[in-house]
Amino acid sequence: MEAANRGAFEAGGLSVGCNIELPFEQRSNPYLTKSLKFKYFFVRKMMFVKYSLGFVIFPGGFGTLDELFEILTLVQTQKLAKKVLVMIYGGKDYWQKILNIDALIEFGAVSPEDRDLYRFVDSPEEAFNTLREGLTKYHLQRPSPQAEARAEQEGPEIAVTQPPHREHGPDMHASQIYDAKKLRELAKKKG
Repeated sequence: MEAANRGAFEAGGLSVGCNIELPFEQRSNPYLTKSLKFKYFFVRKMMFVKYSLGFVIFPGGFGTLDELFEILTLVQTQKLAKKVLVMIYGGKDYWQKILNIDALIEFGAVSPEDRDLYRFVDSPEEAFNTLREGLTKYHLQRPSPQAEARAEQEGPEIAVTQPPHREHGPDMHASQIYDAKKLRELAKKKG
């Protein structure tokens, strides 16, 4: 995050940091014009996803992988009402060993189409061009009046979900699907 903050700070722009309270590792970097501190990871992730249109993921540890998979899951399951660009930067050799998407596909954990949720980039120029192209295509064109009306009715972007592709999973029979009311009734019967 420091690299992005430094670029924005040195260009005279707004540079926001989303920090988490931890006993070690996390501290604010010196390139912030606004520092937000969070106690819980899920709140921090929600805030940076809500206000972001793109992510460039650099090599990192468990926290980086957690954030990457959270973003990819939100994009895959269409839980965001906006197109979010995900670029994975820093050497395909590193990331292909860490992510091993082919193994996930082989074991049926993800679909081959899920490779389209992200893009590997190996240079600042490639990352910049990918961002510029995606932001222009998905965010700088004015939405139709129908889309604007729908967005106003549906509320904040992160709270909006896309229509489901199917009512339930492929291996589930409709009789196995319970709503919250039915689950409470079942719990009362068993309790």
